[in-house]
Amino acid sequence: MFKPLIDWYTGALDKGGYSLIGLLMAIESSVVPLPSEVVIPPAAHLAHTQQIDLSMTGIVLAGTIGSWLGAAVMYWTARLAGRPLVMRYGRFVLISPAKVEGAERWAAHYGAMGIFVSRLLPVVRHLIGIPAGIVRMDFLKFSIYTVLGSAVWCSVLCYLGVQMGQDEKLLKGELHRISLWLGGAILVLGSMYYFFVHRQMHKAPAPESKP
Repeated sequence: MFKPLIDWYTGALDKGGYSLIGLLMAIESSVVPLPSEVVIPPAAHLAHTQQIDLSMTGIVLAGTIGSWLGAAVMYWTARLAGRPLVMRYGRFVLISPAKVEGAERWAAHYGAMGIFVSRLLPVVRHLIGIPAGIVRMDFLKFSIYTVLGSAVWCSVLCYLGVQMGQDEKLLKGELHRISLWLGGAILVLGSMYYFFVHRQMHKAPAPESKP
């Protein structure tokens, strides 16, 4: 399903450069289902093989800044709108009340460090800005942990993009090839997601104590 996007993206990277990478990573950090795995690895491969005039450091920086911008939009939207509006209208942009409550439990349990970890995990990475904004977490702290986590994730994807350089099917839009190369990483991240996210997000809310 991502083949047309990847075809367009790889063709546009030469002119779009870092700005295009940053824009797509900003979208990836919002509610739009755009995997970062189809943004960073292809750019890293093309840069490594000198098909585009970009550097690995620049790609990581562009991806990190884009991720922070997208997360910041989610944070301020939730902070200004408030919990009632997010809970009521979030479903229209694919944010269900259950997802919001789950992200809130995650944030309450892991605190500021959870912002960093969330940038390495599926599901929560796109939603963590919502509870952070709702509870009015210090924006500087939110930004620092978001930037650090995003930089680590973009660096990992950049490295994998270089390692996948011999797999031409990657650039032909066969997304499952990325999954094959990410095998070990996906196993580790999947385990982290289950133990640190899935169980926490699906816990029933604690019953209110009676006076």
